Amino acid sequence: MEKNNNFRSIGATTYLSPVPVVMLGCADPENNVKPNLITVAWAGIVCSKPPMVSVSIRKERYSHGIIRNTGEFTINLTSQELCRATDFCGVKSGRDVDKFAEMKLTAIPAPGLSVAPAVAEAPAFLSCKVKEIIELGSHDLFLAEVVDVNIAQQYFTESGAINEEAMDLVGFVHGKYRAMSDVLGFFGYSIASDEALERRGMKR
Repeated sequence: MEKNNNFRSIGATTYLSPVPVVMLGCADPENNVKPNLITVAWAGIVCSKPPMVSVSIRKERYSHGIIRNTGEFTINLTSQELCRATDFCGVKSGRDVDKFAEMKLTAIPAPGLSVAPAVAEAPAFLSCKVKEIIELGSHDLFLAEVVDVNIAQQYFTESGAINEEAMDLVGFVHGKYRAMSDVLGFFGYSIASDEALERRGMKR
């Protein structure tokens, strides 16, 4: 195979972009741990039946122990309006500051969970229960089942569809927060019929 000089190597690193940037909600009232948030960009979907996700957290992070002890957390999607709070919750430790209070966020109960809070200001959140913790190296991987998903009422259209574009979701690209672009297509649009494209307001 011929060498391609159109690319330059930057070595073995975690250059997967874009990725979601989310705030994980956790708490441990039995051990007097108040509701806390940790921002992670290493989160993903790993299974659809049952719905499962993964998040990677460093052992030394305050939230690592909370989630390990309680076995639950929420994944709160982040909007452009929440971008500053999202960054703050990623660089400050819950050992030192009450992130909910500092960022003027509201902790609410998460359906399906006992202690982990959700963020009332988030456009949507997932309630997650830990099934397995895998030690990888710098990070531990938390595999969790999604037991419920809640979306703010304002993001439902009259037909009951979810308007993600109105959420102004934020992505993470190599250390930078990025606004999501306009819709470019939908799953299967490359082979969709003219009728299906027309229903979505698209042309071939």
